[in-house]
Amino acid sequence: MTAPIAIIMGSQSDWETMRHAADTLAALGVAAEARVVSAHRTPDRLFAFAKGAKAAGYKVIIAGAGGAAHLPGMAAALTELPVFGVPVESRTLKGIDSLYSIVQMPAGIPVGTLAIGKAGAINAALLAASVLALSDPALSDRLVAWRKAQTEAVAERPEGKA
Repeated sequence: MTAPIAIIMGSQSDWETMRHAADTLAALGVAAEARVVSAHRTPDRLFAFAKGAKAAGYKVIIAGAGGAAHLPGMAAALTELPVFGVPVESRTLKGIDSLYSIVQMPAGIPVGTLAIGKAGAINAALLAASVLALSDPALSDRLVAWRKAQTEAVAERPEGKA
């Protein structure tokens, strides 16, 4: 059986950011598959993946891309599955170019756009898990526990202060 979440990225170098989505999903007990699917260098791979994603059993796609960042939008144009876009920080424009490319989708082709970099990858995983949790009470409980642990990890006072 295919994992319910696909994590796709435009290049191997995007894994440094997108691994945070995979790690977050693993911590929640959610299976995910990661693939390199470039909108520019492997367009046939992108078309085949996105057109067949639902039939393959995926429920949500997390797409990370840097630079021109066409991958999330192209994936969303080719499937009715929810797509969450993660702008990967670029050297040239620090990910602003990626953010603008992903967030400026035309009406009718939605892409849930997250923050640039690691925070965006983690939040994309949490959103994807939240979608699955709508029909999975055990996953819902794990999400509640994850959020509770996150809240409890915040100190009430700065270290060294009484």
